[in-house]
Amino acid sequence: MVEKLQKIWLDGQMLPWDEADVHILTHSLHYGVGVFEGIRAYKRADGKTYVFRLKEHIDRLFDGCKLTMMKCEFNREQLMAACTEVLRANKLDEGYIRPLVFVGDGAMGVYAPNNPIRTAIMAWKWGAYLGDEALKAGIRAKISSYARHHINVSLAKGKITGQYTNGVLAKREAKLAGYDEAVMLDTQGYVSEGTGENIFMVKNGVLMTPDFASSILGGITRDTVLTLAREEGIPVSECRITRDMLWLADEAFFTGTAAEVTPIREVDNRAIGEGKPGPITERLQRRFFDVVRGTDSSHPEWLTRV
Repeated sequence: MVEKLQKIWLDGQMLPWDEADVHILTHSLHYGVGVFEGIRAYKRADGKTYVFRLKEHIDRLFDGCKLTMMKCEFNREQLMAACTEVLRANKLDEGYIRPLVFVGDGAMGVYAPNNPIRTAIMAWKWGAYLGDEALKAGIRAKISSYARHHINVSLAKGKITGQYTNGVLAKREAKLAGYDEAVMLDTQGYVSEGTGENIFMVKNGVLMTPDFASSILGGITRDTVLTLAREEGIPVSECRITRDMLWLADEAFFTGTAAEVTPIREVDNRAIGEGKPGPITERLQRRFFDVVRGTDSSHPEWLTRV
């Protein structure tokens, strides 16, 4: 449950939480054309709050607007400022920020070129996405019967609201079967990502993840982990991954703004490695959390002070 806070930013105004409403004929509600971001703010070891990779998230939001041909009424600088303003208005020293650009009410039908393009920014308290124990011990996952979108059917690099339908169904399927999360294959049968996370595996000391041209979201945490791995001297390969490669991995983990770095201990009732977080996973997880919450200041460009 999202805990109700005080304020939501909507179309340039900071409104009381319960007054940030939209009409039931909002076009994006019916047809799924909207773009959003998930951004985290952390309280670091110095006692100050920083938004992690805010610029990159807002850049990706505008990429989504370009892909869906929506013209946001606000510029990047205004939205970045609004993100930090929402945190302050809700007195959050840590939190999850959700910008959303969507098509408002007016014309109905799939073609509504003159409907207003609206923008909202919300924030709330959110701990470990898959649970604190998941970060420590890892999770159980299953290969989903739902496929990730084909690259010529939808816009894989857009964080587009309507594209998450199959992720929602895949997550439900996995949970109902007793697993924590689903692994989605693409339409050719290669490993793509989770329902809302990028995926990595380790084999013989090499860190592997689906390449950027695959049907994956261009994850910002994914990029962070790739950067940190290279700095740690860990060999990296962006390549196709098959289902049986994943089953035979020495280690595996999910990454994402919500998921952070979550180990995978089992896929389809097959233990990954020794069935617990492996040394490379733990090393990258420690480094990630030291950057976002600790004393590692090697990437000041990733941190925006609130």
